[in-house]
Amino acid sequence: MEELTRGAAGSGIRWTTRDLEVLPENEWIRYEIIDGELFVARAPHRKHQQVCVKIARQLDSWSEASGLGEVVISPGIIFSDTDNVIPDLVWVSRSLLTQTEDEAGHLTAAPELVIEVLSAGPENLRRDREAKLKLYSLKGVREYWIVDRFARQLEVYRRDKAQLVLVITLLEEDEITSPLLPGFGVTVSKFLV
Repeated sequence: MEELTRGAAGSGIRWTTRDLEVLPENEWIRYEIIDGELFVARAPHRKHQQVCVKIARQLDSWSEASGLGEVVISPGIIFSDTDNVIPDLVWVSRSLLTQTEDEAGHLTAAPELVIEVLSAGPENLRRDREAKLKLYSLKGVREYWIVDRFARQLEVYRRDKAQLVLVITLLEEDEITSPLLPGFGVTVSKFLV
């Protein structure tokens, strides 16, 4: 998502899910809270969305064939009252999905795989590479992919003990595989526009 502004860091203000309920609803604006800090983002660039669709297409095809889970585009994940985000994509196993989906269709616990596609700008990079990486690590995400459509590469973070660590940076001619997705493999270039 493309950054517009972020909450008053260091001001002592901590945003909560209830605070989001009084903000204006607008399909072109997304609100996320990470450790009580509000991030406001506008709808992403068309190419960002195309990358998301390409990734979803590949993961969905594999998921349909394997029957192991499903890919979800822009799901709401409510980890706590002060931590709720909207990642670009997630892959979640069928068993975990049935345990963690609330009545509104939000996830309430960490999916196995989270994927973020970078948008331009230092605030976007900080949010995805620092704030969200830390949050996903703390909440138990098993694997995190950061897709950089500008550098044409994909960073893979995997859980090592209690945190997500960078295990490999793949270039567009490399193949992405995952122990979470047995038999899945596709060249990174198939994700890019």
